[in-house]
Amino acid sequence: MVNLEAVSKGFGTRVLLDSVSLGIGRGERVGVVGRNGDGKSTLLQLLARQAEPDSGRITHNRDLRLGYLGQSDDLDPDQTVLHAVLGDVETYTWAADPRARSVMEHLLGEVDHQALVGSLSGGERRRASLARLLLIEVDLLILDEPTNHLDIEAVSWLAAHVVDRAGALIVVTHDRWFLDAVCTETWEVQGGSVTSYDGGYAAYVLAKAERTRSAQVSEEKRQNLLRKELAWLRRGAPARTSKPKFRIDAANALIENEPPPRDKLALSQLATSRLGKDVFDVEDVSLSFGERKMLDHVTFRLGPADRIGLLGPNGAGKTTFLKVLTGQLPPDRGVVKQGKTVRIANLSQTLEEIDGSVTVLDHITAIRRTAALAGRGGELTSSQLLERFGFTGDKLTTRISDLSGGERRRLQLLRVLLDEPNVLILDEPTNDLDVETLTVLEDFLDSWPGVVVTVTHDRYFLERVSDMVYAIMGDAHVRHLPRGVEQYLDELESGIPRRTTANALSPAAPGPIDSAAENNAVVDAAAARAAKKELNRIERQLAKLTEAEAKLHDQIATHASDYERLAELDTELRKLTDERGELETAWFEAAERAE
Repeated sequence: MVNLEAVSKGFGTRVLLDSVSLGIGRGERVGVVGRNGDGKSTLLQLLARQAEPDSGRITHNRDLRLGYLGQSDDLDPDQTVLHAVLGDVETYTWAADPRARSVMEHLLGEVDHQALVGSLSGGERRRASLARLLLIEVDLLILDEPTNHLDIEAVSWLAAHVVDRAGALIVVTHDRWFLDAVCTETWEVQGGSVTSYDGGYAAYVLAKAERTRSAQVSEEKRQNLLRKELAWLRRGAPARTSKPKFRIDAANALIENEPPPRDKLALSQLATSRLGKDVFDVEDVSLSFGERKMLDHVTFRLGPADRIGLLGPNGAGKTTFLKVLTGQLPPDRGVVKQGKTVRIANLSQTLEEIDGSVTVLDHITAIRRTAALAGRGGELTSSQLLERFGFTGDKLTTRISDLSGGERRRLQLLRVLLDEPNVLILDEPTNDLDVETLTVLEDFLDSWPGVVVTVTHDRYFLERVSDMVYAIMGDAHVRHLPRGVEQYLDELESGIPRRTTANALSPAAPGPIDSAAENNAVVDAAAARAAKKELNRIERQLAKLTEAEAKLHDQIATHASDYERLAELDTELRKLTDERGELETAWFEAAERAE
């Protein structure tokens, strides 16, 4: 549908894309990854013809319908939200359309539809732009950071929505769970070129690690990070349990000597020595704002080396709870005890004002020349820490005023860590950070012996750095969720009324339809169970095949000089290979039925 032929694009003396050739066909869903500033958004602008190349050619199929979501919007501030998103369509018309109702409900359920666009916050305008685009029929959807300003529930809905749409998709996002859930191909923008990988983010990590190993790249740090992340992906990330086991033999070989990301016992011992046994004890705490009850008889404990993720709908009270926990807000009743040695650092959503005239290295050196990293076995100098967080070469002597938003965010994170806290409160830490920097941060936290409390809409990051997940569901209670994000989404779906505007306009479905839906659900559940049994059976057969193949290879090695026997063994091996191909096809078919 769209083709780039030897396209180059630069700004000033910096070349972002150098003679890039690529294309996208119908039905393909491509995720674009790369460091901040390497040209991901520029690539999308070129594909959408929002920018012209310095050289090369861009061609679109005739009559191509293309939808583009950039990083800024063109909404009329004097229009109402409803008119800006839907135009002159009458309410009863869009309310009767299930897809339109779903888009409005999940993206604009909390927004007053009669409010003027000019009165909206930046996040609300962003969601309005996305909603307007999703309501249009297009052949190719190009989205630049669509998950910004969306909570976990909305991101999960958006992933399902774009997969169900007809047409192709190109998306830039730092949300790795979204990339894995949606994309069938990944493009990495780096060093002026674009490299293509099959599959979503997990497949990209595996393929990149294999390429790194086969090429014997000298960048030992990056290879170790890829191995560690791959080890975590293999050890059961909730979103990846349906990956075919027979496809990850190479991954197993790559990570067989890789330890778990975190040594919990060692970290616990280190944390106890720094923190003592008591960190936070919340006993029977209640808090109200006027008539609204935010916390109701909450009892909660955090010990040394605990790493928790905190979930909840917007406005449920997550920030209020954190303020009570850290002593910034006194409760109406109950007791909050804090350990004597606790040192709290808070990485907030807002960027602090920093003197823009000084260089990055001078700014960090003025704060602290060295930092002790317990668990790392020594100290790192300020320049070593900067290098670890992506500030190398010319970046060390760059003025802070010349840094991008993502680079300033990285610098803010480093400033927080230089104070050597033992309790980290991370409030949306992934904002403005590229995937590579997020991986560095995750690696740093793996060996950081302290308490980590994370509030984020980035599902991948939450699952990666947290050992336990808690939720405030709007009922003024703090609850542990053993199944993590999946349990949170299930409970939102079944236990909390959705924030809707459209549903109030459409009458409830009659009883017979409800019972039919229930019957369909029962049938679907039975089919899914049968498919899972089939998957287990096929996987057992594949395991037996693998053993048989290994024995054949041993026999081939033993009879290396017996050509007649070798021919017989080769025939047997070919039969096993054909049988494996049939079983793998059956596995994929069963996996689709099980989802």
